[in-house]
Amino acid sequence: MEIITKEGKELESILEEVCQEYNVNKDDFYYHYTEKKGGLFNKGGLEVKIILKNELLLYLKEYLSELLKNMGLECNFETKLREDTLYIKIYSSNNPILIGKNGNTLKALETIVKQKINTEFGIRPYISLDVENYREKQQHRLERMAKKLAKEVVKTNIEVHLDNMNAYDRRIVHNILTDFKGVKTISEGEEPNRHVIIKPE
Repeated sequence: MEIITKEGKELESILEEVCQEYNVNKDDFYYHYTEKKGGLFNKGGLEVKIILKNELLLYLKEYLSELLKNMGLECNFETKLREDTLYIKIYSSNNPILIGKNGNTLKALETIVKQKINTEFGIRPYISLDVENYREKQQHRLERMAKKLAKEVVKTNIEVHLDNMNAYDRRIVHNILTDFKGVKTISEGEEPNRHVIIKPE
C-alpha cells in the first residue's frame, strides 16, 4: 500500500498540495501528522502521512484474508466506501464461527482490525465488518428499538438509558434519532461502559 509522505510548515497547504498532485478531495484520504523539532536555525515543521481510502480498503481486505485463512476459513469479501466509513462484508465457509455468540467474535475481529490500522498508520477510521447480512439485520433491530424508546420518552417525558454499546452502535442510535422530534441523544460514561441516553427536548 502506498503511503504518501509530505513535509511542510502548514497542514492545510500540505493537504491542498496532495489534492492537486493526486487529483483527489480531502474526503478521499486519511492523514496523520507529526511535528518535527526545529534546530537552532530552522523552525521545524510537519511531516504528514497520507493514505487514500481506497488503498486502505484493499489493504484491509488482504489483511483480513490472511487472518481468516489462519483460522481455517475460506472467505470472499465485498467492500464499500460510504461517507467516512469503510464497510467490509465477509462471506465465509463457516459464518456462525465467524459471528460468534451475540456477534462477539465479529466484534473482536473488528477491534483487532482497528487496532492494527491505528498501530500501523496512526489513524482511527470508522470500520464496519459484517458477515453476510448479520450486522445489517442487527442495525435494523437497533434502529427499531431506538425509535420505540424515543416514542416512550416523548410520551412520558422521562429520559431512557440504553445498555452499554460500542461506538458504531451508539452512532447508529444517534443518527436514527437526529431528526426525531421531541428527543435528543447524548453518550455518557467511559469505554467500554459508554452508553446512549435518550432525553426529552
